[in-house]
Amino acid sequence: MEDYTADQISEIFTNASDSVSIINADATYSAYKTRTGSTETETEWKALIKRNTDHLEIIKAYKKTDGTTSIWTSEDFTDIDAAITAGKKLYA
Repeated sequence: MEDYTADQISEIFTNASDSVSIINADATYSAYKTRTGSTETETEWKALIKRNTDHLEIIKAYKKTDGTTSIWTSEDFTDIDAAITAGKKLYA
């Protein structure tokens, strides 16, 4: 496997905002149901939040092919880190 290109890294980082948005959209299950009209159970909602939180943690840990060097350079993970923290509280 080859290392990611700068364009691929940028795309991964940009796409992470989808997970951030899902996590940050609702502070509670009740708010989620009200906003979306969803019939999902609270357990299903928590699973959705957990999947997106896990996804963010996984992409933060991406390494180059050497297995130790991060693919990330100057990206600002402030929003991602905040979403991870919030997500863990939501599905706990």
